[in-house]
Amino acid sequence: MLREHLEDLELSKKKKPKLLIIGNMRHGKDTLAEMFNEEFGYTFESSSQSAANIFLYDELKDKYGYKTPEECFEDRVNHREEWYLAICDYNKDDRARLAKGILERSDCYVGMRDRDEIEECLRQGIFDLVIWVDASDRLPNEDASSFNIDKSCADVIIENNGTFEEFKAKVLRLGKTLLK
Repeated sequence: MLREHLEDLELSKKKKPKLLIIGNMRHGKDTLAEMFNEEFGYTFESSSQSAANIFLYDELKDKYGYKTPEECFEDRVNHREEWYLAICDYNKDDRARLAKGILERSDCYVGMRDRDEIEECLRQGIFDLVIWVDASDRLPNEDASSFNIDKSCADVIIENNGTFEEFKAKVLRLGKTLLK
């Protein structure tokens, strides 16, 4: 499967591949995206920040007294299930709706948490490659109330169970293979 993706990427070198980076909370997804940005100029947006900017701030500001979308975003860890359900509801008519909005502005989507959304995005051909970041040997897995995906959703798995330097080396090797 990875070979097919790499062949497809080779054929479309002029077009940047669209990436989805997934994994459990705090396992290194944003760090991977930041490294891709710094080293290869890849732009990214997290699903939570996008959701706050696009619709969640407006839905939650009165309930929680938020003054800005950033304040709403920073408080997301206290309302994971509520955010998950709100994003699922936002995507109810088109499971790829938020992903399409993110990829209009970015090369990479970070943090999708719903299997139906991933499957619909892949069905619609929105992502060229799905990368799972895994630190489960040293960090807990996400609660199922706001996360119904696993490693089987990904084409590539990047282990993040060692040192930061080891993780960075893996990420840069992957980036050089995919993005240069």
